[in-house]
Amino acid sequence: VSGDLIFIKHLYIERRMQPLDLYLQHATDAQIDRSMFEFGATLKELGAANIFAGDLLFKNFGVTRLGRVVFYDYDELDYLTNINFRSMPTSSYDEDETRGEPWFSVGPNDVFPEEWKRFLFTEPRVEAALMKYHADLFEPSTWIIMQDRLRAGGVIQVTPYPAELRLDNLFADARSRIDRIRMLSALEEGPESLPLDAAE
Repeated sequence: VSGDLIFIKHLYIERRMQPLDLYLQHATDAQIDRSMFEFGATLKELGAANIFAGDLLFKNFGVTRLGRVVFYDYDELDYLTNINFRSMPTSSYDEDETRGEPWFSVGPNDVFPEEWKRFLFTEPRVEAALMKYHADLFEPSTWIIMQDRLRAGGVIQVTPYPAELRLDNLFADARSRIDRIRMLSALEEGPESLPLDAAE
């Protein structure tokens, strides 16, 4: 503070969001559908950048005024490539399933994606939307493949919108009409002007 002026050396700004868990309590079917698409896309986008969110509870995500889902709890962030994604082991003994503690070994970086269903499937509509768009999130192989690509230096492309909104899908009919017009024009000029693949 200097006189009537305040100098700010460092400022962190965060968009105003509604916590996803509260949003889902009053959401319509369409809002749940979109927010679950966004939620899964957020996890995949983070993973593609070699970031694992750690704590995937809905309260750690927010919904912006435009309906985007954003992760905002950075306590348990880790590199995706540090995580050991595993399948849940199956037991040969019934009593193992009723124990209070795991009957199998669990390392500090072990993650079991199948277990996420226990706390993410908060109601049938949420479960249906998540499984519709992102059933692969609950498969260890999805994450292991992503890790392999990252370790190999690959770039993982995740589209932040549904496939039906991609330009090549939006304009598929127009592209098809243009191709037909080109073909008809080529036929009028004679078979030698046809593209090679069309002449075959």
